[in-house]
Amino acid sequence: MFYHTKKLQYFKPPEKPDVIYAMKIQELIGGTFGEMTVMMQYLFQGWNCRGPAKYKDMLLDVGTEEIGHIEMLATMIAHLLDKAPVKVQEEGAQDAVVGAVMGGSNPRDVIMNAAMNPQHAIVSGLGATPSDSVGYPWNGRFIVASGNLLADFRSNLHAESQGRLQAVRMYEMSNDPGVRVLLSFMIARDTMHQNQWLAAIEDLEAEGIETTPVPGSFPLDLEKREFAYQFWNHSEGTESSEGRWAKGPSMDGKGEFEYVENPKPLGPEPHLPVADPKLHGTPGPLPAQVNPSNGGTVVDKTVIKG
Repeated sequence: MFYHTKKLQYFKPPEKPDVIYAMKIQELIGGTFGEMTVMMQYLFQGWNCRGPAKYKDMLLDVGTEEIGHIEMLATMIAHLLDKAPVKVQEEGAQDAVVGAVMGGSNPRDVIMNAAMNPQHAIVSGLGATPSDSVGYPWNGRFIVASGNLLADFRSNLHAESQGRLQAVRMYEMSNDPGVRVLLSFMIARDTMHQNQWLAAIEDLEAEGIETTPVPGSFPLDLEKREFAYQFWNHSEGTESSEGRWAKGPSMDGKGEFEYVENPKPLGPEPHLPVADPKLHGTPGPLPAQVNPSNGGTVVDKTVIKG
């Protein structure tokens, strides 16, 4: 059961409207690494969690917090779109810039408002939408909820890292004190969440609930262990040999890194079987000859029975 408290987690309104910045903030709501993504990711991970109760409770705590972040951003977008000069846009159908100069208006305002997201006026009535900064709808395929907590927590760390990066970039794109104050709060929460997922990863491994490599439940003797810790140099140059990943104990403590400077192919050249003619694909080489002795057809030196 969810309850909504009418007060925002944190908020300060912008000093003035800015329809272009409102469009940019949509990325923090409905983008790949926006608040809708982490909200749904954490909630589904929590709902699906079969592990210890502390992990489930933590996931639902932070997932619910992210709902509040969306409300804060949606409220900010509404303020940024407030009093959007629709009248100026209508007059701009003739010659907006010239008209603004002649009428004593600021041409910059006319240009900026002419470039606003039209869906903010047409679809949402000057409100936020569940989409990114270019109008692409939020997609449930953005989220990760695998049922393996270590795999999921690593995805969560990735999402918070990218989300904080984008929020910081958005901070640099605005000089509005209200916008910056709100973003500074969200950036701080992203700092907490990055540290939270690092702590949760450490906690999982320390308790032996899950280990590296994920999944820890798969028997290591079923993998080709001779290749498990080799770094293959697949590009020109050998600078990659200088990294931590190329020598010394592996990170899981179960092997030793090995640098392979010139990796060789371990399989044969691929030759696909002849396609079923009923699929009407492009056929292979024409038969070279019919070999009556074995009742087959020789195609490019490969005998095909029948």
